[in-house]
Amino acid sequence: LHFHDCFVNGCDGSVLLDGDDGEKLALPNVNSARGFDVIDGIKAAVERACPSMVSCADVLALAARDAVLLSGGPSWKVPLGRRDGLVANQTLANINLPAPFESVTQIIAKFDNMGLNVTDVVTLSGAHTIGLARCALFSDRLLNFSGTGSPDPTMDAAMVTELRGRCPQAGDGNATAPLDRNSTDAFDNRYFANLLANSGLLSSDQALFSGDDAAATTRALVEEYSRNQTQFFADFAGSMVKMGAIGVLTGASGEVRRNCRVVNS
Repeated sequence: LHFHDCFVNGCDGSVLLDGDDGEKLALPNVNSARGFDVIDGIKAAVERACPSMVSCADVLALAARDAVLLSGGPSWKVPLGRRDGLVANQTLANINLPAPFESVTQIIAKFDNMGLNVTDVVTLSGAHTIGLARCALFSDRLLNFSGTGSPDPTMDAAMVTELRGRCPQAGDGNATAPLDRNSTDAFDNRYFANLLANSGLLSSDQALFSGDDAAATTRALVEEYSRNQTQFFADFAGSMVKMGAIGVLTGASGEVRRNCRVVNS
């Protein structure tokens, strides 16, 4: 959620706002971005203890750090003081957020627009060591990749067979599969080892190792992180702090929302 927030209007909690024109209903978020009820619970507890002191944007940043730590990943000091935005931007969410079918070049360009570099692309993609993806986001890789009538050749054949059982052709595109089937709930470097074994779930994940433009951009770092979890953890912490500073509102800009789903009245 923190990532999906920061890439649209900056890290301002706008992804949490309800509404038909909200970012929650943008194509990259609908039925994919989850955990809004968890943020609601955290915010309610914070408001009881410290009314109108901690923004929803800061809650997202802290929750992201704690979720990683509690899953076995690194910790980092979260800079605080963000204020909450007053509007959501569904159109910008559809434009700015990387899509699961985009190439490495396209994803690098989107990160560059946010002030992030190629190292940040690979490092932050490693968050896919936990979480789930809907079948609709990768089912094309299982049967008729790019209109070939065959599976994606960059996906391990045994994984194709397994996923066809989980995501049948006539099935519900909202069924899910783990982004990292080898350590579903653990934050580790197995995501990168999966890419070396052609076992990345999303096309955009596997492209970091197998894509035509990966050799000159992302492949070497994928290989490094697959061997060196300590380095991945250190770089991930740094990239999260860097991402968390995108477009933040401070001073008199924005507000501190009392309820993360609506602006203050």
